[in-house]
Order: sequence, then structure tokens, then C-alpha cells
Amino acid sequence: MVVTIRDVARATGVSISTVSRALANPEQVAEATRVHVQETARTMGYRPNRAARGLVTGRTGSIGLVVPDLENPFFGSICKGVQARARAAGYAVFIADTDEDPLLEDEVVRGLTKQVDGVILCSPRGSDEAVGRVAEDSSLVLVNRTLAGVPSITFDNGGGARAVMRHLVALGHRTIAYAAGPITSWSNRERDTALRDFAEQSNDVELIELGSFPPVFSGGTQAADLALASGATAIVAFNDLVAAGLVDRLRHRGITVPTDISVTGFDNVPMSTLVWPNLTTVDFPRIQMGRASVDALLDTVLGRRKEPRPNLEIPVELVVRQSTGVLPASRAASA
Repeated sequence: MVVTIRDVARATGVSISTVSRALANPEQVAEATRVHVQETARTMGYRPNRAARGLVTGRTGSIGLVVPDLENPFFGSICKGVQARARAAGYAVFIADTDEDPLLEDEVVRGLTKQVDGVILCSPRGSDEAVGRVAEDSSLVLVNRTLAGVPSITFDNGGGARAVMRHLVALGHRTIAYAAGPITSWSNRERDTALRDFAEQSNDVELIELGSFPPVFSGGTQAADLALASGATAIVAFNDLVAAGLVDRLRHRGITVPTDISVTGFDNVPMSTLVWPNLTTVDFPRIQMGRASVDALLDTVLGRRKEPRPNLEIPVELVVRQSTGVLPASRAASA
């Protein structure tokens, strides 16, 4: 038997309109009443009719999530956080993959805005101008990117990069290479800037920039030969996928990690503990980021904040594993 809003009203002893507001616009109902209605509806197994609710509220009950690459486990974890928080709020999620293409990204976001109440745009590859134009036409929250006037959730990329450098320097490394990610990536620019600033402020540390590489396993295999030719004793990879590719290519070249050269990554995706040696990396709490992005978007969609929401930067943590080690004495003597 289907439970209706009328059944919930009868069970709670409040009007149908109060039940409707408690479920669709909870901020308009006193806390005690809201909790009572929501708990009763949950216990009775009430499921809202999204089409009917949309006619009343003018909202679809859906949000969009746009990511550059669903095959990258970094974005998979964010998706899990978004879906969990959206489900708890009674929202469905439409997920789209742009295949790292800025032009496709703009097309996808504009198409989604016609079908959802708002969009979470994760690690956008488009220019500030392109993202800004989209923000003018829809409720938008940025993840892993900042833009003036648009709510955003970011990680402390700079802090993570500095933690990596401090760790490598403490192990004796002074010639460090960076295998960068896409030039369109905001997080790559943040990390690159922090790495360069650290090296410039240290009298005896040299940062060698190897270039930009695809943020996947094959990107690491491309970077490995350049890193060896550079004479670096440690390599910082844009992410764990690139780091895994580096380790694999170095192995095929007869180079042992970390005995001969140290390798680090970013993200702390599951792969980081499946490769050998396990990767030293920077842990980004991605599920937390996904949840926070839904909260930020619904603040806008539901009008829960009267003042602009401040940008949220989530702290990160260096996780030290077996892929980094003390600078070999032979390398130190030749430096």
C-alpha cells in the first residue's frame, strides 16, 4: 500500500500543508514539528512524488554532478559523498563525465542546468570566463576550483605540496622533479606554485619541472624517463595514478623505488596501497568534500543562507609509506 502525504498528516496530527513544508521546505517549519514529521514519514515508508513536489515548489528534486573522468578513482569517491548526502536530503543526482574536455564540459553543464535545481562542477577544466558564464545562468558550486563570487569547496593543495617537500628534504633529497598534471587543472597550478615557492625559499633545493602529463597511469610512464635523465633523486607526481606509472616504468628500467629514487603522489586513492612499494601520498578526504558540496549547493537552492557562503578549504594529510626513503649515500656523494 502506497503511503501518501495525507496518511503522514493523519499520523502526526498536523495539517497536510505542514507535512508538505516539513518535507519539501524544512527550514520553514519549527524544529520539533519538522523532526516529528520527518521521522514519522520515514517510519511509515513515505516516498515523495517528485513530479508533484516540483509543481508545488518549482524545483526538480535533482542536482547535477559533472566530473572530468569517472575512471579516475579520485572522482569516484567524491561521487559517493555527493550521492549519500543528496539521498539523505531527498535529492536525486545526475552524473556526467566530460572526458577532460573543456568544450564538452561547458556543453554538459549547460544541458544539465535545464533538468536540475543546481550543478556541482568538480575540477572544471574550462577557463574562468567559461565557468563564470555558466554560474550566471544556474546555481553552481565548484569543487577543487575557486572563482570569485561562486561558492567553492577546495583542498589545501598548497599545504599538501609543502608537506611533501618537507618530507623529501628531511630524507636528504635536494634535487626533486615534478611530473605535473593537465595545464587546465586548477589543483595542478596550486601544487606547482607551492612546490616552486618552497624550492625558491630553500637555498639548497632544486625543483625540476618535467612538464605536463595526462593524469593517468600512462602519464607516469611518459614522465619516468625524463625524470631519470634529469638527475633527480625524488619525483613528486601530480596524482597517485601518475605515481603508479612512474614506479612501473622505473622498475622496467632496473631502477628500484625507493632505494634508487623516491616517488610520491597525491590523492591517496585505493591504488596507492595496491602497488609495490605502497605510495607515499597526500590524503584528500574526498567523501567529505562530496558531502560538503551538496550542503553548499542546497544552501543556494533552498535559500538557507542569507549571506554568501564562504569558500571552504578542507585540510589534507601526508601519508608516508614505502615509496620514499633516505637519499642513498652514493647519490648524496655525487650531488
